[in-house]
Amino acid sequence: MKRNLKYSVMEGCMYQTTEGFMEVWIQHVTFSKELKGGETLTHHARIITYADTQKHKLVSLFTNDMESDPDEIIEIYRKRREIELLFKQIKQNFPLKYFYGESANVIKIQIWVTLIANLLLMIMKRKLIRSWSFSGLATMIQITLMYYVDFYSLSNHPEKD
Repeated sequence: MKRNLKYSVMEGCMYQTTEGFMEVWIQHVTFSKELKGGETLTHHARIITYADTQKHKLVSLFTNDMESDPDEIIEIYRKRREIELLFKQIKQNFPLKYFYGESANVIKIQIWVTLIANLLLMIMKRKLIRSWSFSGLATMIQITLMYYVDFYSLSNHPEKD
């Protein structure tokens, strides 16, 4: 939702937790847009605002789905955000500058190999004692991949090896 969006609130409803804190605030809104031919396009939507306890901030979601439960929409947006972060991580650490073939099967295989490599690095990162950034660990493995090295000892104590 753009910050400068002009809308009018038709009705609003706030749900609270048992402690009295805001859980979800639902607003049914309408907004209109002037088209080039002089027509006005009116659109009905709702804004679902909830308190994100992990990030300690209010998150507003703009949706035209009027029937779904607000908790369902919040969960869809959370999962969508996790998927976006996964693809951002893959694009940063495994840049696909070119594909090794032109067929759909070759492209699918290359993407699956990238996803598997990302999964293996995430598993390795969780099992390490020493704290590494994901990109630092990916770079270190990329450099030492062709050497016969114990990755766990090298990753936990790089100064020794």
